Amino acid sequence: MIKTLQVQTREGSYPIHIGAGLHGCLPDLLQEIGWNRERRLMLVTDDQVGPLYGEYVIQGLKDHGFQASCLTVPAGEGSKKLSQLEEMVGDCLQAGLDRSSAILALGGGVVGDLAGFLAASYMRGIPFIQLPTTLLAHDSSVGGKVGVNHPLGKNMIGAFHQPSMVVFDVNTLNTLPEREVASGYAEVVKHALIRDADFVCWLEERVDSLRRLEPDSVSEAIWRGCAVKGEVVSQDEKEAGLRAILNYGHTIGHALEATAGYGVLTHGEAVAIGMVGEAMLAEELGLCPPVSERTARLLSSFGLPTRLTLEIADEELLERMRRDKKVKQGRLTFILPREVGCVDRIGGVEEAVIRRALDRLRGGGEG
Repeated sequence: MIKTLQVQTREGSYPIHIGAGLHGCLPDLLQEIGWNRERRLMLVTDDQVGPLYGEYVIQGLKDHGFQASCLTVPAGEGSKKLSQLEEMVGDCLQAGLDRSSAILALGGGVVGDLAGFLAASYMRGIPFIQLPTTLLAHDSSVGGKVGVNHPLGKNMIGAFHQPSMVVFDVNTLNTLPEREVASGYAEVVKHALIRDADFVCWLEERVDSLRRLEPDSVSEAIWRGCAVKGEVVSQDEKEAGLRAILNYGHTIGHALEATAGYGVLTHGEAVAIGMVGEAMLAEELGLCPPVSERTARLLSSFGLPTRLTLEIADEELLERMRRDKKVKQGRLTFILPREVGCVDRIGGVEEAVIRRALDRLRGGGEG
C-alpha cells in the first residue's frame, strides 16, 4: 500500500510517497511529475547504501530509458563538508550535467543534505529528488533544508531548496542496524510531541510493531510524521517563525553532538537527550505540567538514551548553544513544551536555569 501526501510551498507542491517496494516504481513516479527520459540524472549515494540499492535503482532507470550516472561519497557525517561538495561538482561536470539535469539523493540524512546542497548550488540550482533509506531521513528529506557542516557548527552552510518529490521505500529500513532504527524514531517522536498529542498516544500503543518494522505501522508513522512537518513547512518555508518548532530538542542536541564529536552520539540519540533536557528546562521555567518523564519513557521504549552520561562540562555545552541559529542578539532561545503535543518558542532563557536543567539531565536534582 502506498501512502501519499502533498507538501505545499510558494513555488508549488511536491508529493511524498511512502510504502514498500517503491524503488521499483521510481521510473513511473518520475514520469508522473513530468520528468522525461532526456533529463540527465545523477544518483548520489554513499559507500554503504550504494552497494545495497544503488545498482538496482540505476538499472531500473536505464531499463526505462533514463540517462543515469552514480556518484558515491564516504558514509558518515564527515562527508558533509565543502571539500566534498567541490569534488562532487567536478564529478557532475565530467558527467555532462547541465541546467536541465537533476540529482537523486539515495541515502540517509547526510546524503540528502549533501546531495540537496549540490543541487541547490550546481549551476545556481537544479532539481532534485529525495530517496531516503533511513528512518531518520523521513525528517531531513522533507522541507528543503540542505547544507554542510562547519567545524564550529552543524549545518552552518546551506540553503533552502525544496525537492521535486520524496520517495520513501520502507523496505530499506530492514538493512539498518538497530541503533540507526532507534535513532530515526527520535524524530518521529519529536513530530508527535510538537504538534499532535493523539500521535503521541498512537506511538505509545504501537512501540512493539514499530520496533519490529512492520511495514503498515512504519508507513503510518512516517506518514503522520511527514504530515506534521509538511504542515509546518507549508506555513513557514524558510524558518521565519513557526518552522522553528521543528528544532525541539535540537538546541541541546546539536550542542551535545558537536561537543562530543560527530559520531559519538547519533543525531537521533542527541536529539532524544535534548528533548528530555528541554522538557526539564520548560518545567524549571514553570511553562508546563510535568512532561519530561513521559517524554523520556516514550523515547526509552524505542531504545534511545534519555540522560546525559558523557563527561561534558556545562560551559562547553553553553558555548555551543550560544552559536545556535536561533540565538538573537546573544539571547538564548529554545523550543519548549507547553504540554504534550504543543511547544512554543521561548527567548531570553537565563543560563542559570539551563544549568539546573542540565544537572537534572545528568540524573541530579529532582526528576
